[in-house]
Amino acid sequence: MRVTAEVQDGIGALGQPSDRLERRTIALVDDDRNILTTVSIALQAEGFATRVYSDGEAALKALVENPPDLGVFDIKMPRMDGMELLRRVRAESALPVIFLTSKDDEEDEELGFEMGADDYIAKPFSLRLLIARIRALLKRSGLSVPDAPAGSPAAAEPGPVIERGRLRMDPARHQVTWDGEPVSLTVTEFLILEALAQRPGVIKSRNLLMDAAYPDDVFVDDRTVDSHIKRMRRKFRSVDPEFGAIETLYGAGYSFADG
Repeated sequence: MRVTAEVQDGIGALGQPSDRLERRTIALVDDDRNILTTVSIALQAEGFATRVYSDGEAALKALVENPPDLGVFDIKMPRMDGMELLRRVRAESALPVIFLTSKDDEEDEELGFEMGADDYIAKPFSLRLLIARIRALLKRSGLSVPDAPAGSPAAAEPGPVIERGRLRMDPARHQVTWDGEPVSLTVTEFLILEALAQRPGVIKSRNLLMDAAYPDDVFVDDRTVDSHIKRMRRKFRSVDPEFGAIETLYGAGYSFADG
């Protein structure tokens, strides 16, 4: 049976009133009913409203006609997969989108980013990680978000602005500039770069960088960190072809040079 539930008119999916001025709406599209229910409940507990859909075809019309503030799409779904859904949504709007998928092929990840996905989280995933990504992406898009409940990991204050040579990072706004030029990073890329820039010249192993970007013991392999570094370098070189501040020490890890 297809699951399609929308949170509208200030009423949450659990029947609770919501503040329409503060609550941001997140659309969840996944053919796994357990994921839809679990993630929806967790997001509502964090102050968000949710809409849930079990496939891309069911979601498309609603996403275009009544856009949410952010979408979380699975890639592998019946009727219309997440890639096709993103392509069609992108033709109509700049809706921020996070891919949530069991696929771990680097080519799928690259294709998702090329099509306009803003972040990519592989299953199995941490709810804490997903919620942190959603909050950061909304802030990066210039949207206010509800305060995290007391005791929530998301309630922690973002770190101070980091300035290292030509690099400036603002964790509160999820903004990065190089020589005054904006550089658009995914949340994962931002966290990796932040870990490197906090201590210039210090070599951070892949394990340390994975811990910074993927809390709660979410498993990722070395190739994942290498892929994020590769994409970050490409983005910085699009504004500065001579960019070389992220240095590699083969067999040891990466470091940031602010000179």
